[in-house]
Amino acid sequence: MIQDKIWLSSPHMGGAEQKYVQEAFDTNWIAPLGPNVKGFEEAIETYIGQGTHAACLSSGTGAIHIGLELLGVGYGDEVICQSLTFSASANPITYLGATPVFVDSERETWNLCPDLLEKAIADRIQKGRKPKAIIAVHLYGMPYKCDEIQEIALKYDIPVLEDSAEALGSRYRDRKCGSLGDLSILSFNGNKIITTSGGGALLTMDEKVKAKAIFLSTQARDNAPHYQHSHIGYNYRMSNVLAGIGRGQMEVLSERVTARRKNYSIYKDALSEISEITFLEEPDYAYSNRWLTTILTDSFETREKIRLFLEEANIESRPLWKPMHLQPVFNSCPSYINGVSEEMFEKGLCLPSGSNLLKSDLDRVIENIMNTLS
Repeated sequence: MIQDKIWLSSPHMGGAEQKYVQEAFDTNWIAPLGPNVKGFEEAIETYIGQGTHAACLSSGTGAIHIGLELLGVGYGDEVICQSLTFSASANPITYLGATPVFVDSERETWNLCPDLLEKAIADRIQKGRKPKAIIAVHLYGMPYKCDEIQEIALKYDIPVLEDSAEALGSRYRDRKCGSLGDLSILSFNGNKIITTSGGGALLTMDEKVKAKAIFLSTQARDNAPHYQHSHIGYNYRMSNVLAGIGRGQMEVLSERVTARRKNYSIYKDALSEISEITFLEEPDYAYSNRWLTTILTDSFETREKIRLFLEEANIESRPLWKPMHLQPVFNSCPSYINGVSEEMFEKGLCLPSGSNLLKSDLDRVIENIMNTLS
């Protein structure tokens, strides 16, 4: 008998979403503006704190695109990007006619390596190609080394775009992820810790920058009685309907973080004695939302053995992100590599981590992994 599918990270509604969506229908606010958009932005701003201003957009990718433009990135520029990440971190660089420069990871958090970052910047400057921005990612919800990255960014006067697509609910020291860059972004894709089906947000400490982001995301329409445009704009604003889902999701965000962290603890308690498996621990300065629980195996063969065994048992798992410098579409881009991301990709696996998983689901995953390696 085929057992029910266990998904990697499926949407998890909290109950209040339908109320806000129904209000949008009842009041005919179905456009990319309205009380839910304003309410969702205010909820994000309150949660992140630090005087953050949020502009809700149609995707995290769109937020990175607009964020890079607001940082002055344009045709012919270079932007440093963490290599071990999803392609949405890097793709918007190319939308603006700029070139990604990929930098590898360090082992403590699997995120952007500060030492390699500084070497890359110095080398690009020596070649007459000073980077215009740095995209640093909190991979799988684990905060990157913010102090070290920020110190280097300030030294060379290069702004940081903080990619918190996977890190809503995570903290670096006493600050929530989403408040650590010159600009920051969130994602509310269907597999994220909270979702609006599809959506994202650009975060800034400057209210004028938020207004500019909204202007660009609504086709850059000038203040005129007719449709007049002095800038190229985009159709990136979040709809009032989807923002209603977001308002409901924000009400259960803390519960979702607690559930994901509990999943990690259950996996770690059950599997940490297996010699072929290790877990990514939190440094003392980091608090991870554990968006996905990830394991590092002792070899590619072990990783594939587990993944295929789980697949046969109708359980979804996934290798870690394939590094951007290995992607065919980016194979001509500059890269500064130390081998860490390639090892993570070769040996790493993401386990089912949804906040709606039952204890019996987790037990089934664990049992199958243990049977695979017995």
